[in-house]
Amino acid sequence: MKIKIKCFSQVKYAFGKDELKMELEAGTSTSELEKMIRAKAKGKLDDISLRVAVNQKYLPNEIELKDGDEVAFIPPVQGG
Repeated sequence: MKIKIKCFSQVKYAFGKDELKMELEAGTSTSELEKMIRAKAKGKLDDISLRVAVNQKYLPNEIELKDGDEVAFIPPVQGG
């Protein structure tokens, strides 16, 4: 299945892109995808907590992803 990952703040800086496209095995969960994203970031996201949104809705728990889903990993808001 194919999904789109929207990158914001530190996630965007870690990958140098606004968006990633990934092909995943059916049955992949949001927590499994987060582990993959953190591994791809090679330590740049290690100490950052991320909220997960799927299809523009925040999730309180992990879910199984579906083909065509849009996932966003959103770091905490930082003030200035």
